[in-house]
Amino acid sequence: MYNTLINLSFTSMSVKIKKIAVLTSGGDSPGMNAAIRAVVRSCTYHQLECLGVYRGYQGLIEGDFVTLNARSVKNIINRGGTFLKSARSKEFLSVEGRKRAFDNLKAEGIDALVTIGGDGTFAGAVVFNEEHNFPIVGLPGTIDNDINGTDFTIGYDTALNTVVEAIDKIRDTAHSHNRLFLVEVMGRDAGDIALNAGIGAGAEEILIPEQNMGKDRLVASLKRSKEAGKSSSIVVVAEGDQIGKNIFGLADYIRENLTEYEVKVTVLGHIQRGGAPSCYDRVLASRLGVGAVDALLKGERDIMVGIVNNKVTSVPFTETSKGENELDKELIRVADITSV
Repeated sequence: MYNTLINLSFTSMSVKIKKIAVLTSGGDSPGMNAAIRAVVRSCTYHQLECLGVYRGYQGLIEGDFVTLNARSVKNIINRGGTFLKSARSKEFLSVEGRKRAFDNLKAEGIDALVTIGGDGTFAGAVVFNEEHNFPIVGLPGTIDNDINGTDFTIGYDTALNTVVEAIDKIRDTAHSHNRLFLVEVMGRDAGDIALNAGIGAGAEEILIPEQNMGKDRLVASLKRSKEAGKSSSIVVVAEGDQIGKNIFGLADYIRENLTEYEVKVTVLGHIQRGGAPSCYDRVLASRLGVGAVDALLKGERDIMVGIVNNKVTSVPFTETSKGENELDKELIRVADITSV
């Protein structure tokens, strides 16, 4: 289903593309700057012009461009967020808004676009391509790791490390005071962060959207942990988990049915999106950024460049929709065994 991008020697003389624009859209994720850097320097390597677009699709509509070269992106590989900024554009949802964006691209002489973002970013690219037949290649930039067609998204590894570090600190307090902590992590539709960080941080229970554990079963499990001699516990909860109305309601239910513990709640929130990207995310973003330019020079378009089995791959935008997340059954088993 996926086409592996082969490392070939390209020259800009053999292709029609001479100028590429790059933007970041949707929620920011660590490694976006590294991806921008790789796109810009790949353009420089192939003697292509590169423009950055401020504030995502909204910047396209307003013509907010900046010329970028190899020196423009120095000292950003280690920075979180995105120096090109990001925004959610209501105007881009309209035919008129997308037409303005297209006119601005043509006015600047831009031949192709690289978009870095998640599911919403790619959905916008699909519609734009359908209306204006404009070459676009996407890079998966989201901490949720919920994009089909790639094993990992840019920012996911950094978010995991941020969550594990936070839980490690919370555990110190939980152990000191014999407390039960519910820790909410991001993951409205996918439990990848909760499941992997929960295992990595040694959580007693992990609640994810894909698996409804149920309140009674959760309380029973925590009781068994108490009887087994555990004086404190950590429960990692994905924000999209369906057990309770929200994590605070779940905490109230546990307090009513499990009086042995003092129950506390910590919501990590947007701290998970920030911070310097991990080495893995920097390397991944660099590989995918180079892969995006390679794909455009090969004539590929309307695709996402991702990573599968540690190989850079391409997949049509239409196959990247997150849909229903498939659980890693081995990880579920590991979590169950190591939490006894």
